[in-house]
Amino acid sequence: MYRFLLSRQWVILTLVTLALIPTMIELGFWQLHRHEHRVALNTVIGNSLAATPVPAESLTSPGATVKHDDLYHRVTAKGTFDTAHEVVARRRTNVDGEVGFHVLTPFVLDDGKVILVNRGWIPANGVQTEFPKIPAPASGEITVTGRLMPDETTAESGIKNVQGLPARQIMLISSGQQAKALGKQVLGGYVELTSPRPKGDSPELIPAPDHSDIGPHMAYAVQWWLFAAGVPVGWVVLARRERRDRAEAAAAQETETKETAPAAV
Repeated sequence: MYRFLLSRQWVILTLVTLALIPTMIELGFWQLHRHEHRVALNTVIGNSLAATPVPAESLTSPGATVKHDDLYHRVTAKGTFDTAHEVVARRRTNVDGEVGFHVLTPFVLDDGKVILVNRGWIPANGVQTEFPKIPAPASGEITVTGRLMPDETTAESGIKNVQGLPARQIMLISSGQQAKALGKQVLGGYVELTSPRPKGDSPELIPAPDHSDIGPHMAYAVQWWLFAAGVPVGWVVLARRERRDRAEAAAAQETETKETAPAAV
């Protein structure tokens, strides 16, 4: 009755079905892990933004990697901006999706160490091969406050670290890269400035991240698992339909044979 399952067509279909089921289950767990990662990150961000600001040097040091639990933690630093060694990160967008630069200014601490401060976004106000015009920061010794961020990598950000860029332009914000350029001790990671606010609101301060959205990953996980459950059901439906169609064809053939057979004398 089901001998057709041994045909080449059905063997291939069965093998594809057997391969699809674990693949879809695995994709579901992948989305589940992404959901869990998003929820955990949102918790870290929420806790960090609510925490009392602490000195930057209490959470990072020269050559250090910012710990996951310290992401977005509010930090303070006292010192002066070094605009002579300011650089810009290319192809950055603001809240309206406009493309421009992030302004990265070394901030020299009282002990001589340096922490990189992302002062915010400016539009691309000239040709891309020239260093853009940047509003000056506050002069003299000041105290800045901001969110502690890890060094950027291509793997995490998706930004390619293009070489051969114009002078003082970078693709990725890297404390290690700037330490080599400055020849000084640079604290790991960088700070997204929140205060003092720039005069005239330029550069545009980077807004705090939205940590209320958990994304669609859980819904995607459930979808993949439903697909995995539906594949064998679909295989059974197709097999039963094939058996029925073959039975009907055989019955029709038998009836036609009887009708066309010569009558007995």
